[in-house]
Amino acid sequence: MCGITGTPGTGKSSVAGALAQRGSPVLHLSETISSYIIEVDQERDTRVIDEERWAREFSRFDGFVEGHLAHLLPCDRIIILRCRPDVLMDRLRRRGYPEEKVRENALAEALDVILIETLESFSPEQVYELDTTDKSIAECSMIADQFARGQVKASFGAIDWSDYIGQIE
Repeated sequence: MCGITGTPGTGKSSVAGALAQRGSPVLHLSETISSYIIEVDQERDTRVIDEERWAREFSRFDGFVEGHLAHLLPCDRIIILRCRPDVLMDRLRRRGYPEEKVRENALAEALDVILIETLESFSPEQVYELDTTDKSIAECSMIADQFARGQVKASFGAIDWSDYIGQIE
């Protein structure tokens, strides 16, 4: 099982869609959480789930699992999609995200939140960080497929968007 994770707006659904079109089995994790919702946070416009129970009860899947919580599952490999914070903010605004949520997600991206959470559970040879900022969906899906098959070596830590932190206000 190969996970595709990342901050909202980095391209997870698009890359997973391209992988599915190429014949890869793909499970969208948003379809698996309904019975694990413990609260709806109206202020932040998000659902809070029992992450530990969800991960514990998750049945392994032979293919790609896609979602911003994929790094909480027992994947064999994990791909973290990344996007430069200014571009990410534009993507989220076009989706109609409230400005506070745009800033929150851009800041999480600049601070490497998903990368840090991923590295708490996975060994370095299981992790691939993929910058989607200037790549096509086709290129990203090809790289993801190659990493899942072991044809591309693990790689992370080269992306540094800390300079954007002061610009996210």
